[in-house]
Order: sequence, then C-alpha cells, then structure tokens
Amino acid sequence: MTRMPALFVGHGSPMNAIEDNAWSRAWAQLGRDLPRPKAVLMISAHWETSGGAALSASERPETIHDFGGFPQALFDVQYRAPGDPALAARAAELLAPQRTALHPTRGLDHGAWGVLLPMYPDADVPVVQLSLDRGQPNAWHYEAGRKLADLRDEGVLIIGSGDIVHNLRAVNFRSGQTPDWAPRFNDTAKALIAAGDHQPLIDWETLGDDAALSINSAEHYLPLLYVLGVQGQGETASFFTDDVFAAISMTGVRVG
Repeated sequence: MTRMPALFVGHGSPMNAIEDNAWSRAWAQLGRDLPRPKAVLMISAHWETSGGAALSASERPETIHDFGGFPQALFDVQYRAPGDPALAARAAELLAPQRTALHPTRGLDHGAWGVLLPMYPDADVPVVQLSLDRGQPNAWHYEAGRKLADLRDEGVLIIGSGDIVHNLRAVNFRSGQTPDWAPRFNDTAKALIAAGDHQPLIDWETLGDDAALSINSAEHYLPLLYVLGVQGQGETASFFTDDVFAAISMTGVRVG
C-alpha cells in the first residue's frame, strides 16, 4: 500500500468550508491529487480534553456546528462521512501505554468537516478525530504523532487542522491590519519546518515574543506538532497555502 502523505491545514474561518476562495480551492485540489485514503485521522484545534486524549468511535458521527454569528448556510451543512471504530481502536493501540478513551458519540467539529468538505465533498472517506489532551506537554503531542506514523502505511491520511498563527484577541476586524509579528513568526516557523528542525517548534516558548503572541492559547498550533511527528527520516515538507491576514495564518504543510 502507498504510504500516505500527512497534512497540516491552516483552516481559518469556518466560512472557508462553503466559500469559493484560494484556500478552499487548494484543499479541493489536494483531494484530487492525493492518493485515495482508506480513512482520515483528524487532529483538530476544536476538540480539547483534559485528563487524557480521546478518539471518536462513532460509526455515524454527527456534524457539530461549534460556532456562532455566521450565516444560516453554514449551520445547514451536514457532512455525513462515516466513522471508523476499528481505526479509532488501532490509533488507541498505537498511543499506548497512554490511555486513550474511545468516545462512542463524538461527532466532527468544524476544524474537521470545514476542511474535509472541500477535499472530499462526497463525504465518502471515513473520519476519526483525536482530541488534544491539554494536560500534556508540547513534546507529548509530537511523540504522539511519531507513534501514529505507522497509520500512513495503512492507508490513513493524517491531518492536523489549526493555524500556525492564531490570536483572535489581536485581530482588528475593522481595519484587517496585520501586526508585524504575525508574518514574522509564520516565516520563522516555515523556515524551521523546511529545515526539518523540529525541536524549536516543539519548545516554541523559547522562540520569543513573536511566538507567544502568535501561538497564544496554543490549541490551533498543537495539531502541527502531530504532523511534524509523523515525518519520516529524509522526508521533505512543502507548503500548499501560505497567507497571513490579521493575526491568522493560513499556511498549509504537506509531509511526504
């Protein structure tokens, strides 16, 4: 079986799921260009747990509309991809000895379906979500990616969905002005990713004020560490989208 690439998708606004723009078109192109996956393992910024990680094990995950203030058309979206309880159990096995709960009813949040709708509009690829255990240090998330890397050889597309730069408190939505630290840190992160220099990205707190402002509450950044963790020796990383607006980065990373 072909070894699947792995992706980190800068997902930005939920509206990107239904708008025709450069980002949604890039995601749709990925869906056409990538080898057909047996299933997707999604690590989204929008499922955080404490006291342990969890995997969605529903056979028919519901579409979660975990946002407010958007047009009705976005709330009307139903992304009816099947789940894959066997993949959830396999991922939990790979993450051992860390205990990872199998959640019987968890659906797909917008960090998942918002990206997958343009990629796989027929919703015919099974999807399992892995939560972000916020009780764990940065290095744990990276090591979890390393443990899950075998899934790439089993036909599973691993996707991290978040944003390298994500600080909504620093966004001036009226002016749309981009603070200078946002593209500066995005460029720093890209250079480290391209060089395969993962340790500074794991220990991002050592990267100074730009990182502190850009990463902020970290839930949008942590999915990147899983994707870096699955990168194999000698594998290259490339960028399929690369924009920063206000204090959000839409940079997308492909490994393999």
